[in-house]
Amino acid sequence: MAKKDYYNILGVKKDAKADEIKKSYRRLARKYHPDVNPNDKGSEDKFKEVQEAYDVLSDDKKRKVFDRFGYYADNLDADSPFSSGAASSGQAGGGFDFSGFDFSQTPGQSSGGGSSFRDIFSDLFGGGGGGSSRVQPEPPKPMPKKGRDIEIPLALSFEEAFTGLTTNITVNRSEQCSRCQGAGDTGGPVVTCPTCKGSGQVMRTGGRLQFSQTCADCEGTGRRRQPCSLCNGKGVTPKTEQVKIKIPAGVDTGSRVRVPKKGHGGRLGAEPGDLFILTNVGKHLFLTRKGDNVYITVPITVPEAALGTKIEVPTVEGKAQLKIPSGTESGQKFRLRERGFPSLRNPSLRGDQFIEVKIAMPRVISEETKGVLKEFERLNSENPRKVMGLE
Repeated sequence: MAKKDYYNILGVKKDAKADEIKKSYRRLARKYHPDVNPNDKGSEDKFKEVQEAYDVLSDDKKRKVFDRFGYYADNLDADSPFSSGAASSGQAGGGFDFSGFDFSQTPGQSSGGGSSFRDIFSDLFGGGGGGSSRVQPEPPKPMPKKGRDIEIPLALSFEEAFTGLTTNITVNRSEQCSRCQGAGDTGGPVVTCPTCKGSGQVMRTGGRLQFSQTCADCEGTGRRRQPCSLCNGKGVTPKTEQVKIKIPAGVDTGSRVRVPKKGHGGRLGAEPGDLFILTNVGKHLFLTRKGDNVYITVPITVPEAALGTKIEVPTVEGKAQLKIPSGTESGQKFRLRERGFPSLRNPSLRGDQFIEVKIAMPRVISEETKGVLKEFERLNSENPRKVMGLE
């Protein structure tokens, strides 16, 4: 089994005080916690390594063993002169022959007195008979944790997206538990973690795959204090709330409107998460939006195109007058300045509206109309195809 430098893992010196070790552990545990790094195997392994180092260095007896032998006695490998494998063979992995040696005595002492190896391990672990009893790791102390964000979709009409909207919506969120103040327990006795049943791991499903993940409630120790009966150890309780939201003018489909601190509640005084409104804007009967600009195609008659006129065109704010000059061609485009949507980044700016005209031919032509058109053709005999060089 590979030896680990627990001091190096926690980033502290060998003479570090208990509060230094605890401070470094909390910083690293927050950094590599599975909740902060979901689906990150490397961070999960690092979190377990940090937890293992803290379990040893935070316990005075375990730390003495680690300082004396270079690694913790419960994890001695087969190469150690104190492992059961080496003792049974009579030969230590380091090349020292312990055959015939009286392990009841320390070197240089007679059988009449002195400290035995059994006494050393008894003193360090509080046990007897030369064996070590494993000290169960303390359950992790709860730390402040910001609440999770909430996302809610909201359907808006074309006009509501243009003007903006203030309304109330129902949000199913959570808030910090009033009984345990977000700790998840009330300081009761240590029990087996009910979430992972003491294994320190919980199963997660991703599509058709199942994988294990470090239990967030006990941080992989398998033990925790008796959960709070009000929040069942979650640190938060459910709440249904009417939240007033303000949708600014100019939102489009896919816009995210943030409502601060209306997400799920935090723990131990940490801030709640935020509420995000995801907007989905409906279509207009005539208008099409692209960015902040608005587009529309409007039909005009042959006389209107030839002689020029004024027509009414629909806009987001109602109807507007548009001048059609004489000789207008089909497909020609006109612009109404600042008749588009307000800019989300700068509400004082607005997009434009663009109008494309299409000349509509009469569907039914009477004999009288045909006569008029023939006379028009006689008076205007110019061939546009010949002008373009197509004939």
